[in-house]
Amino acid sequence: MPSPAHLVADPRASRPPLCEADAVDIWIARWLKIRRRDLISRYDCDPRRLYEIWQEERFAGSRDKALSVFLERFPSLADRIDPGPHVRHSKAAHPDQMRLFD
Repeated sequence: MPSPAHLVADPRASRPPLCEADAVDIWIARWLKIRRRDLISRYDCDPRRLYEIWQEERFAGSRDKALSVFLERFPSLADRIDPGPHVRHSKAAHPDQMRLFD
């Protein structure tokens, strides 16, 4: 006899994959300083999916679309955000050490 666990649907199976509208919302959430952990639980996704969006490996151009939506919704916050691409820095080396290679 099958166990009752087989009868319960996997909650992750109900969430469709991220789409471009989600990518725009994720960019806006980043600028609003929504915690990454909250985004992961909201979209029920692997953290790597967020970085794929922020590095524009998936949904290229979503940052520009998100910026225009952000400026419409929150014009008073325009000077408080960094709309540039997401850059990951190594925590192992101090940022000033990179000048040694110039």
